[in-house]
Amino acid sequence: MKVFATRVIPEEGLKLLQRAGVIVTQWTELRDLTPEELIAHCKDHDALLYAGGRKIDRAFMEHCRHLKVISLLSVGYDNVDVKAATELGLPVTNTPGVLSSATADIAFLLMLAVSRKAFYHHKRIINDEWGFSTPTANLGIEIEGKTLGIWGLGNIGYVMAKRCRDAFGMKIIYCNRERNEAAEKELQAVQVSFEGLLQQSDVLSVHTSLTAETKEKFNKEAFDKMKPTAIFINAARGGIHNETDLIAALQQGRIWGAGLDVTNPEPMQPGNPLLDMPTVAVLPHIGSATVETRNAMSRIAAQNIIAAFEGKPLPNPVNHIYSL
Repeated sequence: MKVFATRVIPEEGLKLLQRAGVIVTQWTELRDLTPEELIAHCKDHDALLYAGGRKIDRAFMEHCRHLKVISLLSVGYDNVDVKAATELGLPVTNTPGVLSSATADIAFLLMLAVSRKAFYHHKRIINDEWGFSTPTANLGIEIEGKTLGIWGLGNIGYVMAKRCRDAFGMKIIYCNRERNEAAEKELQAVQVSFEGLLQQSDVLSVHTSLTAETKEKFNKEAFDKMKPTAIFINAARGGIHNETDLIAALQQGRIWGAGLDVTNPEPMQPGNPLLDMPTVAVLPHIGSATVETRNAMSRIAAQNIIAAFEGKPLPNPVNHIYSL
């Protein structure tokens, strides 16, 4: 059996596949494949191990219905037409449950960086502006005892909430479709409405998936309801916030700061005004970018492929197609 990988994958997953007798071809060029190139490569392979942000659409799947599985090297699958995959009988899998700590760490890092203008001060040193200072210039804000609002209190949101409560005694509120009783019991988290989340949060951290319902949920209307001292954090998907509205809210002082590991669109252009704002910190979507997490993700992606080749139930199905 042969697998085509759209990136060079971590050693742990690669070795697992090779030990199972799978032949792995890896795309090594530092660019995305064109849709035509991806189809051409997959024609000669039995499975696709996919890493990257480009859309996997119906047109691709109709050309590659022979694939036994599309194994995503990610938790999110908003870039896949899952409905088309299901209709065409193509199993899709992902890598859940292994990046909660790493991604929560990035959200926590962004919160601290924004609150103390860390990226801005770093630029001051680079620009030879570390000189005369006054007691009132370039001040940050403290987050001790403030209120953390979580939109999407799942695994990642829970780790972020625990970090903030343990380190800074922050009060936790959250907005979910369903109650998170474990968080309420262990973190004293309080469930609120979306409007309540906007109005009460000193730091509002997004940890939900990108869907039609959540697309650009954080727009002018939402930012207008937040505190002028609030920090907005998005380490989930860039499409959840409207970037033009976010820029305006920051420029007009309707919110205090923003920390982004994801942008809308991605990648962010180097001339984006967010990059020059003192109370903004932007990272290039590195939430899962640790050796440990990426190895774990590659291992799960490999296990999904091996199960498909062996005709076994898929460990992590997105569209629950078991019959291969």
